[in-house]
Amino acid sequence: MNRFKVSKFRNVEARLSRREAWISNIQAGTAPSSGNHIKSSSSLIAFNSDRPGVLGVVPLEGQGGDKRQVAYLGCHSDLVTDLDFSPFDDFLLATGSADRTVKLWRLPRPGQALPSGPGVVLGPEEHPVEALQFHPTADGVLVSAAGTAAKVWDAAAQQPLTELAAHGDLVQSAVWSRDGALVGTACKDKQLRIFDPRAKHQASQSTQAHENSRDGRLAWTATQEHLVSTGFNQMREREVKLWDTRLFSSALASLTLDTSPRSLMPLLDPDSGLLVLAGKGESQLYCYETAPRQPALSPVNQCVLENVLQGAALVPRRALAVMSCEVLRVLQLSDTAIVPIGYHVPRKTVEFHEDLFPDTAGCVPASDSHAWWTGSNQQVQKVSLDPARQPHPSFTSCLVPALEPHLGTAQPAETPVDDADPSEGFSSPPSSLTSPSTLSSTTSGIGTSPSQRSLQSLLGPSSKFRHAQGTVLHRDSHITNLKGLNLTTPGESDGFCANRLRVAVPLLSSGGQVAVLELRKPGRLPDTALPTLQNGAAVTDLAWDPFDPHRLAVAAEDARIRLWRVPPEGLEEVLTTPEAVLTGHTEKIYSLRFHPRAADVLASSSYDLTVRIWDLQAGAERLRLRGHQDQIFGLAWSPDGQQLATVCKDGRVRVYEPRNGPEPLQEGPGPEGCRGARVVWVCDGRCLLVSGFDSRSERQLLLYAAGALAGGPSAVLGLDVAPSTLLPSYDPDTGLVLLTGKGDTRVFLYELLPEAPFFLECNSFTSPDPHKGFVLLPKTECDVREVEFARCLRLRQTSLEPVAFRLPRVRKEFFQDDVFPATAVTWEPVLSAQAWLGGADGQPRMLSLQPPGMTPVSQAPREAPARRGPSSAQYLEEKSDQQKKEELLSAMVAKLGNREDPLPQDSFEGVDEDEWAKYLAQIIVMGAQVVGKAFARALRQEFAASRAAADARGRAGHQSAAASSLSGLSLQEAQQILNVSKLSPEEIQKNYEHLFKVNDKSVGGSFYLQSKVVRAKERLDEELRIQAQEDGERGQAPKT
Repeated sequence: MNRFKVSKFRNVEARLSRREAWISNIQAGTAPSSGNHIKSSSSLIAFNSDRPGVLGVVPLEGQGGDKRQVAYLGCHSDLVTDLDFSPFDDFLLATGSADRTVKLWRLPRPGQALPSGPGVVLGPEEHPVEALQFHPTADGVLVSAAGTAAKVWDAAAQQPLTELAAHGDLVQSAVWSRDGALVGTACKDKQLRIFDPRAKHQASQSTQAHENSRDGRLAWTATQEHLVSTGFNQMREREVKLWDTRLFSSALASLTLDTSPRSLMPLLDPDSGLLVLAGKGESQLYCYETAPRQPALSPVNQCVLENVLQGAALVPRRALAVMSCEVLRVLQLSDTAIVPIGYHVPRKTVEFHEDLFPDTAGCVPASDSHAWWTGSNQQVQKVSLDPARQPHPSFTSCLVPALEPHLGTAQPAETPVDDADPSEGFSSPPSSLTSPSTLSSTTSGIGTSPSQRSLQSLLGPSSKFRHAQGTVLHRDSHITNLKGLNLTTPGESDGFCANRLRVAVPLLSSGGQVAVLELRKPGRLPDTALPTLQNGAAVTDLAWDPFDPHRLAVAAEDARIRLWRVPPEGLEEVLTTPEAVLTGHTEKIYSLRFHPRAADVLASSSYDLTVRIWDLQAGAERLRLRGHQDQIFGLAWSPDGQQLATVCKDGRVRVYEPRNGPEPLQEGPGPEGCRGARVVWVCDGRCLLVSGFDSRSERQLLLYAAGALAGGPSAVLGLDVAPSTLLPSYDPDTGLVLLTGKGDTRVFLYELLPEAPFFLECNSFTSPDPHKGFVLLPKTECDVREVEFARCLRLRQTSLEPVAFRLPRVRKEFFQDDVFPATAVTWEPVLSAQAWLGGADGQPRMLSLQPPGMTPVSQAPREAPARRGPSSAQYLEEKSDQQKKEELLSAMVAKLGNREDPLPQDSFEGVDEDEWAKYLAQIIVMGAQVVGKAFARALRQEFAASRAAADARGRAGHQSAAASSLSGLSLQEAQQILNVSKLSPEEIQKNYEHLFKVNDKSVGGSFYLQSKVVRAKERLDEELRIQAQEDGERGQAPKT
């Protein structure tokens, strides 16, 4: 192309597709990563969902007029950072994740089941995977970037071929040249590097790409010599540069756009040379033509989007509509939809234009990984895009075997309420989409509707506790006027402790004072000083004996443990002498944990790097555990009391069998951060949950298989960035863990599973002010009749208030046995300390929580389905005159009473039927003259009213029906969603604001439900407008 030649793409038009072609009702994720969040093959689209580690998969083209349906695939235990389809196999997908692995998936054709696991797993890496890309000419070769290195993988052998080192910082982008000979990388150290991976692992060329270290991206043109980079300059302005690898010291052409915090994603089509620049969080696309020979980046057009862009991808050229001169198609990912945007060259004739569509690379690889690595540079055979010369040969990679069709899962799943039309889509195997909570709800006698089952198959497994509601109980149950609380207890302590009778709270006063409050005596505390326990040293941790509600163990900075006996009637005077004092630690103590089954057994951890196990009956140390290299953050007994787990500042998680030896039974990697951590046994002792921090100070949860710590965590879940350590409280009956930190305002709820997807998120509890502590009370304190599955105590600055977590259920008159299984009697010891130390074990007694007189819901009779009201069409259809007369007569008879009711004279005696006939004839003759005129006048008024009502229904009804058609909601449905019985603007606005707020995603709500609320509000506003217009027309009508 020379400077005088006119570009054939100068008049390219960007056309947003019609809404019918959008892929709607998706749940896209917006987590920050170096990837584009969406990729497309010639058959499928994959995108990041709003759940970490879960991808949405949807066909690229719909089947006939049916709507496309999205299936959700759980890929990783953490955020999916990048993904890529094979250029040869439309159904082979590679995913990279923050869990440090790369996985290859064989995706199904529409109607087949999603895979239950990956076909190939590469890694784990030392750092999260930032970028990946398949090789453009060889099957089974891909490049991935993690941390400061990029690796070229042989996927078939599951081994790296080479590691491209020498990066000074995080690698942000790694891409292949079009011929597959070179790899280009963009790094946070501002350098642009070119590698020949088969020649050496060092960069063959490098130069400074952009002056700012923020997110940089690369894209190769059709030749090996030219590539495009995007980044930021020193003034934080976004810029695009065109490079020539033969003159690498400076860019051939440079373009500065604007100042924005959003990084640019370069979408470059090598065949046409068109470059689309998309910025996450923006509403505009920039299109340029790359001209390396000129050289220049020539602007083509700009496209304004209807929705904010969260990701973007190019559709392969083999899937373009060439007969309509579509030279490029971009898929825009927004929060709730995927929008196709076609770039068309306006041509008059409807024919194939060879100048617009040169031959492109086919879908048959030129070589395999071994041939390419040994030096083969053979290129992929090109194919024509002319429809008359299709179809082209297809290819199925042998890396992951093809899926066999499952006859049982080929049925199309039912769509959500919004999309009632049947469509052909993906279905998932029950094993991958059914959690234990789902099974328990179906086996308990509560049937699951087909729409619920189809929703589960579309969105993946969900917890039956996902709609849990946390509520602060009435003020009458609060303890207020708390003064002088010690808010500086170590991070290893919960800050306070409670049992079913009392609460122990450390005070700020000198001498390590602890106040003991009676839960059975709520109200305002006196302004005078409270009676306390005097420990003589600052309190570091405290714990109630689970088998003796009157004994309290207190650890202090003087390396001593004091055992206090609180009188049964409560603490009424200051106590200065403890029942016993345990000495042995040489440094201050951090944590205390009572044995869950044996009486008088206590474990303590100290800064002397030991864990000691005490026999409280003898007042002596019995066991000592070693092996820690730094401060012990937390410890926890297993549910059966046979093992003890610790998490340490040295970044290790350890499991001990105290009775078998002082050394750890096994250990594995723990959280990367050293700010604090907690550990708790979950899933009936099969797993360990560790809460801690990653290297970027983000709070995270790590789930381990208890028998395989050395292999690292099975799942990692990042939550948020906050300074306080998450304190886990686990309920073994429901499998729920409650997580919050000191100074937080939010309590996270997750149901834990020992298998994928591991974490099922539930509604979180949010308070208006931060709490200083949060502890879980025994199960017996829950109000089972109100379906209260957990009760906690929340410590505030000056008060203590109970929080009840309840599950909304319709048939609350029955005992919800799927929510309340038999619970262990944790307040009775199973064996003594001497027996446990001697090697004995025991099982606790189980207790049913079913209140007397309540029937389990699994045995409750099934309710008949509620009768639905007539459809709106029935009200809108025009009635004949005969129907109107019948309605009028029925209404008049209804006003007079039921014709079937007995008349008073029916009970009279002594008068025969002939006499009654004579009397009735006289009454009719005499009353006809009196009633005739009044009846005729009433009849005329009823006919006039009926006609006026019919006319009004005809005008308003057609407008209301049109409004229902446009909004997709009927008036009755909108009223049900906003819970309004009459069309009052004040009530509508009040309910709308409340429901919109409680369903916000920031408080654990659902964006889907929030959108329903908005649409219902719009439908009711439209109905109010129609009524106002009708009232105005009625007021302007001339009176007769």
